[in-house]
Amino acid sequence: MTVKRRFVAYYRVSTRKQGQSGLGLDAQRAAVANHLGDGRANIIAEFTEVESGRRNDRPALDEALTTARLHRATLVVAKVDRLTRSVGFLERLLEAGVDVRFADLPAIEGPTGRFMLQQMAAVAELEAGLISARTKAALAAAKARGQRLGGDRGGNLSSTARALGRDAQAKIADRRAGDLAPLLGKLRAEGKTSPTEIARALTASGIPTARGKANWSAPQVTLIQARLAKPKGRET
Repeated sequence: MTVKRRFVAYYRVSTRKQGQSGLGLDAQRAAVANHLGDGRANIIAEFTEVESGRRNDRPALDEALTTARLHRATLVVAKVDRLTRSVGFLERLLEAGVDVRFADLPAIEGPTGRFMLQQMAAVAELEAGLISARTKAALAAAKARGQRLGGDRGGNLSSTARALGRDAQAKIADRRAGDLAPLLGKLRAEGKTSPTEIARALTASGIPTARGKANWSAPQVTLIQARLAKPKGRET
């Protein structure tokens, strides 16, 4: 049996009037449906934002990204220009840790898709007239410190690099736990309080584990709960 890929659709209209009338929204839905119309796609959730393209505070997008992370799904957007007017916004999208598809571009995901997003962010910054000044200032500062620019640095990671890697992994785990927190609260309210009961419920709901597996175990739930109980700002 062919497994359908999971997608979370994000639509954006610029004015409240457009949002209420559906003007532009139907076209975006049609573009997404046409892009994913291969019979192997499953849109598990849709989010619509009524915002100005110049603003970065988009609550519907935040919900869409959280849902995509939670279900290990890909975010799909009708048009590339719906998300590329702000370098700050693109950087936030890169930090979200989800694959993104644009219906008007080839389906490129994974490391290559992330690279494309990084290039979009660079272009947006260039258009704003900032990238040149920032790059020159950073290179000048590095040169002044005597830092070697370019070339091979060797194969061994420094203790600082390893610490940064551990910190990055911890942040990913914290974010995953935060995404799961509302659902765990709902399950507890339904009377599912033991790790085993919660693990069965998560498995039944189709939410993958951190490693993308279908089945949850009680120890995995216990680790999530411990991470959620950890005081904010306290290092592990």
